[in-house]
Amino acid sequence: MQTTGTITLEDLEFFAYHGLFQEERKIGNKYSIDLTIEVDFSEAATEDKFSATVDYGALYKIIANIMQHPTKLLENIAYKIIKSIFNDFPQVLSIEISVAKHNPPVGGVCKWAKVKLKSVAGS
Repeated sequence: MQTTGTITLEDLEFFAYHGLFQEERKIGNKYSIDLTIEVDFSEAATEDKFSATVDYGALYKIIANIMQHPTKLLENIAYKIIKSIFNDFPQVLSIEISVAKHNPPVGGVCKWAKVKLKSVAGS
């Protein structure tokens, strides 16, 4: 019997230097990330084996590493995270991620700008 489920890391916070404008890349900003991965938990659930699941700490390290390298677009950040997770964890079936920039430069009051990407393994 295949048993699938999800692992979610919510509201991960980073201070980073992403942005389209030079000033954003110089001053920096606060970012929030939500990540949900779908995983085949069959072996982890029945055998209680850590090696058969996905390490939350390893997911965090992937995200933290990518956040250290400035990019122009939130979409690019999300794509790099998705690609890295699929490369490191072949048991991941799908990924949904949102990346939010707090107080984006939109010319008015805006709590955050957020993008959400979804990807399925092998597509």
